[in-house]
Order: sequence, then C-alpha cells, then structure tokens
Amino acid sequence: MQKSKNVIGLIAFSAVAALFSTVSVQAQAPANAAQNGAAGQTESSARLNASDEKALKDMAQANINEIAAARIAQSKAQSSEVKAFAEQMVKDHGDALTKVQAVARQKGVALPSEPDASHKAMADKLEKQHGDAFDKMYMENAGTRDHKMVLSTLQSESGKIKDPDVKALADAHTPVVEQHLKSAQQMTMSAGK
Repeated sequence: MQKSKNVIGLIAFSAVAALFSTVSVQAQAPANAAQNGAAGQTESSARLNASDEKALKDMAQANINEIAAARIAQSKAQSSEVKAFAEQMVKDHGDALTKVQAVARQKGVALPSEPDASHKAMADKLEKQHGDAFDKMYMENAGTRDHKMVLSTLQSESGKIKDPDVKALADAHTPVVEQHLKSAQQMTMSAGK
C-alpha cells in the first residue's frame, strides 16, 4: 500500500513538474512563437471530436459523483468497512479526477464541477438515512450500481475514443472501476448474510 502511494506521488510530482517546465518554456518564447503555441493549442482542442469530449466529461462526472457520495459516507457510515471503502473512493476518484482535469485543460474542454441531478437527489436521500440503512443504501447505489454504470460506459466508449490522451485515461480508469465494483459487490454480499 505504501509503495502504491509512493508511486502515485511520484507520478503526480512528475506530471506537475512537466506542466511547470512546459509553462516556463512557453513563457520564455518570443511573441510569435507564443502565438503559434496558442494556435497549436486551439488546433489540439479542435481535434478532440464530440465523442472524445463526451468521454472526458463522462469520466469527470463519474468521479465527481463518487467523491460527493463518499464524503457523505465518511461522516455517516456506521460500519468501519463502509467508511474505509468511502475513504478509498475519495482517494482513488480524487486522483482520477485530477488526471481528467489535466487532460481537459490541455484540450480546452470545460468539465462539470458538481454532481449531476440524479446524484444530488441520491445525496439528499443518503443524508436522511442513518446506521445500517445508510450503509446499505450507499453501498447499493454509489458502491455497486454507479460502478456498474461507469464500467459499462468506459467499456463502450473506450473502443470509440480517437484521442490518445483521452483513451489512456479511459484505459487507466477501467481496472480501478472494476476493482471498486468487485469490492462493493463482496461487501454487499457479506452484509446480506
């Protein structure tokens, strides 16, 4: 686990360092080169087709929805196992959202910034639950149902994505979502026994 955190930290640091070195180089370039760079960025976002842009937005929305539900669970869950699951969701989906946001900035794509309407409604329902009823509702909805839906979307969109950066995100997200779903299903089955 610690090794995984170190690897993730190293990847995040490398991405930030690369971003800052790119900004530094662009800031030192002459005005014409800066204008050409801006034109190149516009072309880069123009090359992102509607399907790829939708995939990027879908990934962001899924992560935002999971983080919002997990934050509620961190404070309301009764079971330590459900709290631990929620903490993992905040961490994993937070990391994933950061990566999606970086690609979106690079491609000039505006992303959603809050849960969608159905997940806001689910959050309202979760807020009204307590104890075992909360744990059950959270795991069935955010744990199992949402991860099934996200996995299905990732799998269907992945084959259609043309942009290599967006494709890499989808490919990296898929095994994480699969693992979340597997964990949620195991927890739901063991709670039902």
